[in-house]
Amino acid sequence: MQPIPLRTTVIGSYPFPSWLEFAAAHLDRFGPADVAELQDDATVVAMTDQIMSGLDVITDGEQSRLDFNLSFYGFIEGIDLEAAPPRRFGPPAHDQRGKHKVVGELQAPRGLGAVEEFKRLQRLSPPPEAKGPTLKASVPGPYTLAGRLLPNAQYRDRWALTEALLPLVRKELEDLVAAGCRELTVDEPSMSCYAHKEDPKRFVEIFNRTVEPIVGKCRLSTHLCFGNYKARAVGPRRYAPMFPAFLDMSLDEIHVEMASREFAEIEIIAQIARRRDVAVGIIDVKSYYIETPADVADRVRLCLKHAPADRLSFAPDCGLSQTARWAAKQKLVNMVAGVGRVRKELGL
Repeated sequence: MQPIPLRTTVIGSYPFPSWLEFAAAHLDRFGPADVAELQDDATVVAMTDQIMSGLDVITDGEQSRLDFNLSFYGFIEGIDLEAAPPRRFGPPAHDQRGKHKVVGELQAPRGLGAVEEFKRLQRLSPPPEAKGPTLKASVPGPYTLAGRLLPNAQYRDRWALTEALLPLVRKELEDLVAAGCRELTVDEPSMSCYAHKEDPKRFVEIFNRTVEPIVGKCRLSTHLCFGNYKARAVGPRRYAPMFPAFLDMSLDEIHVEMASREFAEIEIIAQIARRRDVAVGIIDVKSYYIETPADVADRVRLCLKHAPADRLSFAPDCGLSQTARWAAKQKLVNMVAGVGRVRKELGL
């Protein structure tokens, strides 16, 4: 059950401030202390925006990452990082993200960087006695990470790459829990994008082996969406191929993307809620229409027709990194306000 009925949360990423975008393009002009200051300041900005919106759960906005998962490859030994994307011009699409060559055994002796991110969030957030929002970390799963690596003679396909990455991700999850993280999302959007043509039970088995050491030691969730690079989806936008198989994932909560899909398949949350908590994406991160509190309240009421309040939380459809900050801020404010209206109606 949800710690707070109709809880408000986010997935992980948040837009970079404009000055951080500029700095990231000129990092050669900064020293290590300057970069550390940039990371701290950007985390404070993202954290403050979320706290001011009234969210129950916040993240560091992934401000020290290049993207949802791109920075993780910089921590992995045995790969030759791609220098430039294969297609640079024209309409944005996923082929503007190239793949990295695998040149040796995949290892991460320094970890994947998420622990340092979480410790920074802990250090900069309000002290525990202030009873501020819950702090959450998010880490991409091994199947999703494998998608940007090129198979070779040692790792012959994506499945082999996934198996090599799995212990690296599992160790990072264990270290996050040891560092005090009590709310953790393992993002596997590639699983939701490819469930229509791959065995969903195989995905579940991979996920469960990845999270096995931390089950019961934190509140664990996964985020299932259809891609959001430059606000573009990449997979067939249907949840039917995933269920009921994905209900066997060892976790507390499953997040589903609904707003950008006009709440198609909303009935799936009833199926999820019978066994797991469900986080519903009720804010469209692909649209610059700013949902009003009344819009949000109507969407919450729709969800309540399918699942009870103590099983529901609400979030944007996906991470907010591809949405301009001015829009992301107001969308979160209105999301919290709309959910608050329904909480008040229900006397929560």
